[in-house]
Amino acid sequence: MRKLIFICLTAALVVPAWAIAGSPPSAADRAAASKQCSTERNGMGVKAFKLLYGTNANHSNAFGKCVSKLAQQNKNEHSNAATQCRSERSGDPGAFAAKYGTGKKHRNAFGNCVSQKAKAAAAARVQATVNASKDCWTERKADPAAFKAKYGTNRNKSNAFGKCVSGKVKHSHS
Repeated sequence: MRKLIFICLTAALVVPAWAIAGSPPSAADRAAASKQCSTERNGMGVKAFKLLYGTNANHSNAFGKCVSKLAQQNKNEHSNAATQCRSERSGDPGAFAAKYGTGKKHRNAFGNCVSQKAKAAAAARVQATVNASKDCWTERKADPAAFKAKYGTNRNKSNAFGKCVSGKVKHSHS
């Protein structure tokens, strides 16, 4: 009986820890992703946007797929920003509070730091995606068959546009 109770208690403690580690993006991450997807769609054009994110036959699910992808990236960028801010704060807490804090007592310096860094990373990512999409669209338009042959990796080379954009975005961050 004691072993059964011990096992149940251990499981009760492990499950919440596991759930937190794999938590989905927050509502704020999803809301920001929705705005970012709108910006991308407007910046690259609807056809390119659907080609980049759409996964069904007519690419009508592109916006939802975009929001899902970008929400996860926003969550990761938020986590990375928090790590950067902790590091910056540990170097000189006074200067950190003065730089990011508000009011006489420099309140919410950490939150402001995380917000600024995460927003800057997201904006850079969105702009890089729009720029890469425009480059790939131009290249695709010039010679569609050569474009598919160069970038496509699946059976019918239908993923060429996404692979092109992804490669150019990765190259721009290197």
